[in-house]
Amino acid sequence: MLIAGRAERLPRIVWWLVLARAINKLGAFSLGFLTVLITTEFGVSAVAAGLISAAFGLATIPSRLLGGVLADRFGRRRTIVAGLVGCALAQAGIAASGSVAMIAVFACALVVRLTLPADRPFAPSTSSPAQPTVPGRSAWRDRSLLLLLASGTCFALIYMQVGMALPLALVHRGLPAADAGLLSTVSAVVMVLCQPLLRWTAALPHHAAMTCGYLLLAAGLAGYAVADGLSAHLAATVVWSAGDVLMFGRSYAMVVAIAPEDARGRYLSIFGTSWGFATVLAPVFGTQLLEHTGPAGLWGGLALVSLLLAVAQLTVIRPVLRRTARSDTSQRAAV
Repeated sequence: MLIAGRAERLPRIVWWLVLARAINKLGAFSLGFLTVLITTEFGVSAVAAGLISAAFGLATIPSRLLGGVLADRFGRRRTIVAGLVGCALAQAGIAASGSVAMIAVFACALVVRLTLPADRPFAPSTSSPAQPTVPGRSAWRDRSLLLLLASGTCFALIYMQVGMALPLALVHRGLPAADAGLLSTVSAVVMVLCQPLLRWTAALPHHAAMTCGYLLLAAGLAGYAVADGLSAHLAATVVWSAGDVLMFGRSYAMVVAIAPEDARGRYLSIFGTSWGFATVLAPVFGTQLLEHTGPAGLWGGLALVSLLLAVAQLTVIRPVLRRTARSDTSQRAAV
C-alpha cells in the first residue's frame, strides 16, 4: 500500500502494471477503428456499424462473470493471464495474423504473469474470520455494489466513447481517423508519466480522488467539444488522461473494501460487467449522438455526465457506502 508522506519511489510492480494497462489500452483501441472499417469498407451506416460493435460488448458480460468465479476458485493471476491471452487470440482472428495489437495484448499478459504475486493454493473454506460474510447478503443484493456498478457503467460508457466514437468524430471534423491512434498513444504516455501523482495523492480519500478525476475528465471532454484541430484535441487528451490517472484503481479499491474476502473475485466480476454494458451501449449511443448532434453534442453531453458523476460521488455514493459499512460492522460483530 502507498503511504502518504513517504518519499520512496512507487513500487516496481505498480510501474509494471501501469505499463501493462497502457499496452492493453492501445490494443483495445482497435475497437474504435472497427466501426470505421465497417463503414468505409462495407458501406454500411454508422448506426449499423455501432450495432455490430455492440455485439462484442454483449459477449463480454457472461465472460466477466465467469472470470470472477474462476478468480475465486483457481486464483486471480491465472485468470487474468488466461483472459489476456484469449483476448490476444481474438485480436488475431479479427486482424487475420501478424497483428501488432495482438502482440501488444499478449505482452500485457506476460507482464501480469511475471509481476503479480503467485496465486495461493485453492482451499475451499468459509469466509475469512477477519471479514466474515454478512449472513443473508448476496453480491447481487448488495446495494453498495449495485450503486458502484451503476456509476461504473456511466464512467465506462464515457470512456468507451473515447475509444469507439473518436475516430468517427474526427472524420466529421475533417481530420483523418488515424489521428485517433496518435491521441490514444498520447493518452498512454500521459498515463505512465503521471504515475508520480499516485504517490502525491495517496492520502486523498477514494471519493475525493474520484471527484477530482471526474472533473478533469469533464474538462477534457469539453475540450473535445470545442476543438477544431489536432493540437486542441491533443491538449484535451492530456487533461482527461490526467483525470484517468487520478482515478486509477480507486473504483476497484472501493469494491474490494465492501466485499467479503472469499467473494472478492465475484464482486469485482459483477462490477466489471459495467464495461460489458458500456461496450454494448457505447457504439449505439455514440453513433446516434454523432449522427444527430455532431461531435460538439457528443462530447458536450459526455462532459455533462462526467460533472454529474463528480457530484454523485460525494452526495450519493459516499453516504451510501458509509452507511453500509456501519451496518456490516454491526452485523459481523453479532455473528
